[in-house]
Formats: sequence, C-alpha cells, structure tokens
Amino acid sequence: QLQASGGGLVQAGGSLRLSCAASGRSFSSNVMGWWRQSPGKEREFVAGISWNGISVRYADSVKGRFTISRDNAWNTVFLQMNSLKPEDTAVYYCAAERSQYTDIYNNEIEYDFWGQGTEVTVSS
Repeated sequence: QLQASGGGLVQAGGSLRLSCAASGRSFSSNVMGWWRQSPGKEREFVAGISWNGISVRYADSVKGRFTISRDNAWNTVFLQMNSLKPEDTAVYYCAAERSQYTDIYNNEIEYDFWGQGTEVTVSS
C-alpha cells in the first residue's frame, strides 16, 4: 500500500529526494512519517507531517537538512534530503499513523502502515 522510492548512492554533501506513493487506499487523513534503520540499530523516526501538511516534526539529527512534504491529491509524501552525511546511510521507510487527524508521533507503535523501504548510502 505504501511504496517508497528514490534511494541510492550519493556523496557526502549531496542530495536525494525520496517519494512514498500510496495505493489501494487514501492516507490523506493520516499523519505520514519517514523512518530509517541502519545496520545493527533500531528503526528511528526521521520526520513526520500532519494530514493537512501544516505541521511537521523532525528528528534533531536532520533538522535544517531534511524537508518533508506531501501532496494529498497524488497520495504521495516526499522527503528532500540535503547536505547528506555518511551517518544518514540507512534503509528509509515511509509509514502512516493508525488514527486519523492526530498529532505527529515519533513512537513507532502509532504507525500501522509501512512501506518496503528504500536504501540510502552516503559515501564519505
């Protein structure tokens, strides 16, 4: 239902834009989030956006470098990643919160719908 794309190999300082397209149902009333998981680490919250796109929330590690946005008409969420660092290397997942019209949570348990992940590798 959620298909993430746009990952790849990039040099440090470079940029990538991830996309997450929903199919089969609409998530226009749900908070959407991006999460990531590096080898040997737990999955961590990266960014979230409210159902109407007005509110956003970022992990401290990506503030000022990443921008989350959404287009409800196309049922798609984006993550623009600039000034990438080697520590941003991870598999990135998009996810939708279980409930509608809620706050942006950085707790994984609040997210019921997950994409398959797209791999981002940042070389030094």
